[in-house]
Amino acid sequence: MSRRLWVLTTTRADYGLLYWLLREIDDDPALELMLAVTGSHLSREFGHTVDDIERDGFAIHRRLEILLASDTRTAVTKAMGLAMLACGDALAEDRPDAVVVLGDRFEIVPVALAAVVQGIPVVHLHGGEITRGALDDYFRHAVTKLASLHFPATEAYRRNLLQLGEAPEAIFNHGAPGLDHLHRSERLDRETLAQALGLALTRPTALVTCHPVTAESDADSMATVQALLEALEAIDGLDLVITKANADSQGRQINACLTAWCARHADRARLFDNLGPRRYHACLAHLDLMIGNSSSGLIEAPSFRLPVVNIGSRQAGRLTAANVITVVAEREAIRAAIERASSDDFRRSLAGLENPYDRHGDGRTSWRIKETLKAFPLDPHPKKRFVGTPFGVASACEEAECSRSY
Repeated sequence: MSRRLWVLTTTRADYGLLYWLLREIDDDPALELMLAVTGSHLSREFGHTVDDIERDGFAIHRRLEILLASDTRTAVTKAMGLAMLACGDALAEDRPDAVVVLGDRFEIVPVALAAVVQGIPVVHLHGGEITRGALDDYFRHAVTKLASLHFPATEAYRRNLLQLGEAPEAIFNHGAPGLDHLHRSERLDRETLAQALGLALTRPTALVTCHPVTAESDADSMATVQALLEALEAIDGLDLVITKANADSQGRQINACLTAWCARHADRARLFDNLGPRRYHACLAHLDLMIGNSSSGLIEAPSFRLPVVNIGSRQAGRLTAANVITVVAEREAIRAAIERASSDDFRRSLAGLENPYDRHGDGRTSWRIKETLKAFPLDPHPKKRFVGTPFGVASACEEAECSRSY
């Protein structure tokens, strides 16, 4: 009997990272793919990227509508509640052998909670990472403690999972599955990409993505966007491919700001709801630099030796390669970093750069994860254990606290 894997995708970003794993699962007769689609995939406002999933040939098992027409923090909490309600019902009916989630989106926490309550093992990809500038940090670590099987992307993140008390035999570092695109996906050539973007690509061109900084105030998120746009305004001769922010709090406000700015700079800027994996990876391959606060600049861009200007605290704590220049969210700092990243000296310094997230460099990370998913013993009613304590053994003061009477 095939092992039934209920895999969740919530946004264009995690779908791109999951793509080749979904292919591997779908093509293996020993596994059954139950693909659940939710979040911004089902929103026209965010590009209705569920259409891309279907065009790629995947059968969608569940469509779970949870996103509200608002991006306030209250709306996010309500969406999380809707996700738990919808997934609780779906998982009770489907009874898969495991639920597979990736990353740190707010949508995955209620799904993992629902799976645990239903007695279904949770499999987590990209755990153990640190991003102190976003609420994602809380969500990611919460899912770690709900999961029974882990696939971190680097050795450093594997060690973080051990520090969180996860069982060593349940942690497998095969690398980042999204990097399989570099080895397995057909890449658009420069001319085809130029036509798809509506830009000649005859001048220096930057890929720009700026998401909300959810661990800071909403005002700080908007200040980051304003500082970025002011810096771009001050730089002549740079064309821009801008992708919209994701569906976090303040995401819609950021997108409205980007829309208005691009309308005023239509001669050199193009705004996209969603580029899709092929156009996005072609941008990484053919454009001149990346600007913003997306994790892609740290995880995928090193493979292309693409200079990255990483703005603000959103990715603070994440492992970075030498292609990344991190700056505060201030106009002059951003402008100076863009000039440095665009220089010939900086580009020459990246010769021979290796991506710390591409462990094997052969495009078979998703295959390795799939093979582990086939072989790993999944308890239908997993019992979580905590390995060790923060200090290895209980301290004398802890024992004294336990014996104290009140």
